[in-house]
Amino acid sequence: MSEAHTKLARILRTKPEVLLGLEKKMDKLTGKSGVIERVAEENRILIGRTLEELGLSVDICHAKDVYNILAKRIEHMDEHLYNFLGKPDLSKMSSVCGQLCDIALKLNQPAEGFFIKKDKAVQMLEEFPPQNLLKHFEYQTASELVEKQGFESVFSSLRFAQDQKWMHEFFDKAYDDLTADDFEERGVVLKILEPQWLDVAEKFLEKKYHNVSHLKEFGVIFIIPLKIDTPGETLRLFTLILHYLNEVPFYSKLFRKFSNEKNFTVKLKSLLRGDVNEAPLPDENSLRIVQRYLAKDDPDDFRLMEPHFNPEAEHWYKAEGDLGKIATLLGVEGRTFGFWQGLDFVGDFFHDGISGPTNDELVSFDLIDLVMSLVKKGEIKYLYHQQEALWNKIFIEYLGRDKIEELVEENIIDGLIKL
Repeated sequence: MSEAHTKLARILRTKPEVLLGLEKKMDKLTGKSGVIERVAEENRILIGRTLEELGLSVDICHAKDVYNILAKRIEHMDEHLYNFLGKPDLSKMSSVCGQLCDIALKLNQPAEGFFIKKDKAVQMLEEFPPQNLLKHFEYQTASELVEKQGFESVFSSLRFAQDQKWMHEFFDKAYDDLTADDFEERGVVLKILEPQWLDVAEKFLEKKYHNVSHLKEFGVIFIIPLKIDTPGETLRLFTLILHYLNEVPFYSKLFRKFSNEKNFTVKLKSLLRGDVNEAPLPDENSLRIVQRYLAKDDPDDFRLMEPHFNPEAEHWYKAEGDLGKIATLLGVEGRTFGFWQGLDFVGDFFHDGISGPTNDELVSFDLIDLVMSLVKKGEIKYLYHQQEALWNKIFIEYLGRDKIEELVEENIIDGLIKL
């Protein structure tokens, strides 16, 4: 067992023996060898190169120094982005989104998707009236609510205006009778909600930690118009939009794929829930698909410590690539936006500078971890985006990005890939 196995296992919070067993299996399957060592070496090189460019020496810096200089780089990029997007004021952008949406769609204009028809959606809402919203606006019917307040605003607001009991009932029952005929091809919509939704959104924001979310089945990416007044907020907002511009088409493709198959609604609801197989792996040749960030709910979930692939991390990888395309719009001035491409899986332990000689802490070089941490003013140090990207990196090195994505699409409902 090499130092590479020990190093990567520690970052991934698993045992070196787990990586050694994975390596033996994947070497035999693919005919490749030395992947774990190469990934560890690439991680080491990228850390050294990144810190050198930022003015630090990897041999003498502490974890706090590393995090602070990375956060400073993020803060500088955030300010640059805020100005580039015309200093967006979300409270004034519900009618015309402006540069925020225009630039996002220039970087990634998704093709038309396969979404629930609007009239069908309203019919579903009529069968399960959202009483909180009807009472608030003093409307009698869901049709009137949607007509007066707009389709995207109403369906987005259900997430935070209705209680969990209603949401579960609506999802469990209203979706059961959907067929392929209830879907249509139409474009993805970016929607900044009107300021009036802020009051009812407060509880939602406490749970979600950010003000951007999406409705996969309706093709809507929505933004709650909070004031942008925190370092990192513009970059977090914009990268989340780019993330969903990759995630929504991914799931739309799956809706279309399964629409004419048996148990379509069962598969649809599984995708919308983001189901992750909970059973022990049936054999050593099975790879689990983890289609959401389990660490947000339980950092010690056993599925995080075993080999797995996370499509969510791939959406972030592509979003970081889209962000880097700003250089095509700004030229040399925009090169800073491509700085983070390829660093998503990078991270290492650095001495904490306070405790004894063997005490250190993990620092993530992943853009999203750093942005989320910056917005939280460092009170929470996010790490799980980097850890999931590192698991993905290992399998991509063995199988290739296109092949692993194909396997994910084929097996996402069962949640297991037979290698």
